[in-house]
Amino acid sequence: MTVEFISVGTEILLGNIVNTNAAYLSERCAALGLSCYHQSVVGDNEERLEETIRLALSRSDILILSGGLGPTKDDLTKEVTAKVFGKKLYEDAHTKERIQEYFQQMHSGQVTPNNWKQAMVPEGAKVVDNHNGTAPGLILEENDKIAILLPGPPNEIKPMFEEDIAPYLNQLEPEGIFSKMVKICSIGESKAETMITDLMDTQTNPTIAPYAKTGEVHLRVTAKAADEEAAEDLITPVIEELFRRFGDKIYTTEEEVTLEESIVNLLDEKGMTMTTAESCTGGLLAGRIMNVPGASGVYREGYITYSNDAKERLLGVKRETLMQYGAVSQQTACEMARGVAAAAGADAALSVTGIAGPGGGTEEKPVGLVYVGCYVKGHVRVEEFYFTGNRDKNREYAVARALTLLREELLKN
Repeated sequence: MTVEFISVGTEILLGNIVNTNAAYLSERCAALGLSCYHQSVVGDNEERLEETIRLALSRSDILILSGGLGPTKDDLTKEVTAKVFGKKLYEDAHTKERIQEYFQQMHSGQVTPNNWKQAMVPEGAKVVDNHNGTAPGLILEENDKIAILLPGPPNEIKPMFEEDIAPYLNQLEPEGIFSKMVKICSIGESKAETMITDLMDTQTNPTIAPYAKTGEVHLRVTAKAADEEAAEDLITPVIEELFRRFGDKIYTTEEEVTLEESIVNLLDEKGMTMTTAESCTGGLLAGRIMNVPGASGVYREGYITYSNDAKERLLGVKRETLMQYGAVSQQTACEMARGVAAAAGADAALSVTGIAGPGGGTEEKPVGLVYVGCYVKGHVRVEEFYFTGNRDKNREYAVARALTLLREELLKN
């Protein structure tokens, strides 16, 4: 079955609020086995809302509208949907009682007259109680078409969907969609896709979808099945084939695990510690590591050595090296990595020096040139990179490449 989402609210169109509901509903409905081909955002305008609803119903089986169920005059979702379905509104005694109880619990008990508007529901609609607000959810069914009306606030829509709407939709579409994420580093998107072209050309169920991330490639393996166990039987052989092709370039198959978390775990398993010395990234690398819970067990200390003086004084980079090769050089990155490892007494170290931009580049050393040094137990490896983004992107890519380099060296050790 196909589902379509309509987010109602002029404030969304104007960018006053971020439309997180659409992302949430998309993910949840996909997991329930529903196909979504269209999404819309429409303001609080009766004519345009009616046009949008009619168009959506002409091409989709299920329509989910969020927002526009409140007490004010510009909350039109329920009224317009009822008009499209040819239904009159009536006052639902149960909903009115719940609104009264809500105000008694949360406020002074005085219900302003406009709030009773929320107790009006379309004939024949299924009313879904709102345990976190006043506007109920509604389900309208007519001529094999379904409209589900949900409140806009995320703290209301999410509990309502999980408790009532998801079970309802699951009855309509018994098969669900289950997926596993394969996260890869040390390889680019183009090469990764080339390595699985044959799998993607012949895929039916499950399917593989590649996603490019900063310095990484993620492959989502998705299967449609009656339950999670059946889906696992379909997905597992594909995951095993991906491991045969990518080997240790796969750093996790867990959705929530990040590259930095995998590195912290690897260091912990090996009983090793690490440190960082950063110039152009200015602490971003250390921040990525410290975002991982438990990183304090492996991360000793970090240095931001932006000036040449700091590189000499704190890391022991030779003045001759800086004078002859410059701060942005393979030689400086190497000495930074060795120096910071010694200063922190760490088993492993990363150093980053480069020209993030937008200024500071020359013909010999352009903006985007970055050197990353990696020290692991006496051995130093330095890599040269040329990035072509803006300042923020260049720094982000430098951090990603540094993390990948450290992982590669730790696996060798």
